[in-house]
Amino acid sequence: QVQLVESGGGLVQAGGSLRLSCAASGTIFRIHDMGWYRQAPGKQRELVTTISSGGRPNYAASVKGRFTISRDNTKNTMNLQMNSLKPDDTAVYYCNAEVIDGRRLDVVGDYWGQGTQVTVSS
Repeated sequence: QVQLVESGGGLVQAGGSLRLSCAASGTIFRIHDMGWYRQAPGKQRELVTTISSGGRPNYAASVKGRFTISRDNTKNTMNLQMNSLKPDDTAVYYCNAEVIDGRRLDVVGDYWGQGTQVTVSS
């Protein structure tokens, strides 16, 4: 079993900052790409940012320059520093990871956290 748990969401005023964290646990052999997605009410889930196992980030245009993704491969954790937040950033944020489960080394599984709410007031 592999689990992803997010933390750090909350309510913040426009222009403020929040830091999200994601911790992966369980029978993990290796984690490939990790990322953050978000889903606003009435909208489809969308990519926010991803980071490769080597630390190379990729950002959606809407957050580039404001958000910073990082990861610690020794602790199987990932963070998202969100600055200059806007009301349009309001959404449930989900952690995602491509994980090789130690019980099935021939399979790369796609795992999701339960989501954490981020609300930005104007």
